[in-house]
Amino acid sequence: MLRNQLRPAVVLTLLLCVLTGIIYPGVVTGLAQLLFPSQANGSRVTSGGRVVGSALIGQPFSRPEYFHPRPSAAGTGYDATASGGTNKGPTDRKLADTLIAGAVDKVVQEDGAVRGRIPADMVTASGSGLDPHVSPANAELQVARVDVQPCAMLQYDGLRREVDEGLQHQHDHDDVVEVADAGDLVRDQVER
Repeated sequence: MLRNQLRPAVVLTLLLCVLTGIIYPGVVTGLAQLLFPSQANGSRVTSGGRVVGSALIGQPFSRPEYFHPRPSAAGTGYDATASGGTNKGPTDRKLADTLIAGAVDKVVQEDGAVRGRIPADMVTASGSGLDPHVSPANAELQVARVDVQPCAMLQYDGLRREVDEGLQHQHDHDDVVEVADAGDLVRDQVER
C-alpha cells in the first residue's frame, strides 16, 4: 500500500521539478530573448563598446558636468547586492540631522538650490537605494550646473529641451528623468 502512494508522489514531484524548474524557465527565457533582448540582458548601458552599467540601476555620477542621481543607501552607493533603504522614517532625528542635512548642504553649494525648495528626491534615497530616475524638478535644478561646465557644449535652452523630451511617464507615478540618459546626452555633445 505504501508503494502505491509513494510512487505517484515521487513521479509527480520529479515531473513538476522538470516542468517548473527547467521547461517553464527555458521557455520564458527564450521568449524574453526573442521579444525583449535588451531588457532580458539587463538593460545594459554601453560606452565606447563596453558595458558601463544598467539603465535599471542608478550610477554614481559625481563629476559636475553630469546629472547626479538621487542619493543611494545601498552599500557604499548603488551596490545592487546591498539594495535597501536606510530604514529611517521621516521623524527620525538622525536621518534629518546627518543624512539629509549633509545632502541639502551639498545641493545648495553645487546647484545653487534654495533651502526649503529642494526636491525631496535630491536629498533622500529611494526604497531600494538603486533608483536610476530623478524628478523633473531635480533635473531642472541641475541643468544650470551642467550647462556652465566647460565641456558641456549645449546651450541652457537646448539642455532644458532635451531634459523635457527625456521625461518618462511611469505607470501611476509622476514623470521622471533617467540620469544615465541625460548624462549620455552631455557626453555625446562633448564627443562631437
